[in-house]
Amino acid sequence: MSPIPTPPPGWRAAAERAVIRGRRFDDRIPAFLLDSPISRIGYWYACAVGWVWGSLWSTGPIERRHGLWIFRGMPRWTFPRGGSCVGGCFLTGDGRLTEALLRHESVHKRQWQRYGLLMPVLYLLAGRNPLRNRFEIEAGLAEGNYVPRGAA
Repeated sequence: MSPIPTPPPGWRAAAERAVIRGRRFDDRIPAFLLDSPISRIGYWYACAVGWVWGSLWSTGPIERRHGLWIFRGMPRWTFPRGGSCVGGCFLTGDGRLTEALLRHESVHKRQWQRYGLLMPVLYLLAGRNPLRNRFEIEAGLAEGNYVPRGAA
């Protein structure tokens, strides 16, 4: 497992701005798309995609923890960073799964439930930098191993 990088100066303020900006953006999304039957259909579709992808590539145990289906032993190229939450499925390699990391991924599961198929689009718009991505910030940067414990 690689060491957790030290965040740059001013990252907390930038993170707060990203969350505020994201919440303002949410105010523009029609309410019937959020936490609704429509978003639930998107969530279940994402779960099906996660299950298929995980079933194809997982070489480790498949387990259920923190409300997530966890597919272990995935080849590195099948998921970004340390793992990826797709619907209620966490796709990851052979790294250590801590309780904090699973809590972080559980927040992503909840985000999938709220946004449905808007989630990948909104995540992409939030950017790849986890210190400015509101979804990673809301899930907990320290829990997701983006900043050292105590930095958040």
